[in-house]
Amino acid sequence: MAGKKGYAVYLIPGVILSVAVIVVPLVMTVYTSFTKWNGVGDQKWIGFDNYTRLFEDSLFWSSFGHILLLILAMAVVPTLLGLVLAAVLFDYIGKHFGDRWAAVFRSGFYLPQVIPVAVTGIVWGWILHPDYGALNKILDSIGLTGLAKNWLGDPKYALYSVMGVMIWFQLGYPIVMFMSGLQRVDPALYEAADLDGATWWQRFRKITVYLIRPEFYVVLVTTTIAALKIFGQIFVLTGGGPSNSTLVPSYFAYKNFFEKAQVGYGSAISTVLTVLIIVLAIVFLRLQNRAEKAGA
Repeated sequence: MAGKKGYAVYLIPGVILSVAVIVVPLVMTVYTSFTKWNGVGDQKWIGFDNYTRLFEDSLFWSSFGHILLLILAMAVVPTLLGLVLAAVLFDYIGKHFGDRWAAVFRSGFYLPQVIPVAVTGIVWGWILHPDYGALNKILDSIGLTGLAKNWLGDPKYALYSVMGVMIWFQLGYPIVMFMSGLQRVDPALYEAADLDGATWWQRFRKITVYLIRPEFYVVLVTTTIAALKIFGQIFVLTGGGPSNSTLVPSYFAYKNFFEKAQVGYGSAISTVLTVLIIVLAIVFLRLQNRAEKAGA
């Protein structure tokens, strides 16, 4: 017991930092959400007025509509596609060409995760530029000029363009996680399936997907949370435009905080987003625990 108490001392710096960086700002944000404040001077307590205004704000609801599509682009598609690609890299590339080539492809897919968001945003802004962008130039060169669009400047295409960028950006993370999970699968299971005449798809569906369910839930919850709080890519690529077609809750809160100096209203947006993230995380964790108990 004395030893455990001794180890607890080493947790104190982390606890202090967590309280200072996470808990205190969160409590201050929640309190500010019940006030009218422009960032300077005294705060005026107004109760639930910010939340009443928030739930009647069409921009707030449209920003959450955009988030649903971004969850599809950042969580659902990368998770499913990453699962298949990880299985191909691990089960085919690794076995036929060597682990080194599988690692090369894995690193290539993961590269967007380590490049700063500002850099990737600027590069994609160049690629998708309507006048000198590489995408439109390629379409022109192969005779598909009619498909060239103002990808980030037209409200009809801006959100879908951002979704495409986010699929590219997010894909490497699930691949790395799933390949890590595949390494703990007993190879004898695959060998037995081969002897029974199972196809690659049958082995993938019955063995791979079943045994790496913990990684599946971790990837799904982390990518969903990342989609809910997406900010940097929107800030760099579109700034929430054009005509608010790519506005998301985090950027909506930012605009009210810093552009409109409506700090109380921006805090209400952030508080609602925080509550939603916590609820979703709890739901995912419970689903994971239930699945693990069922499979035990």
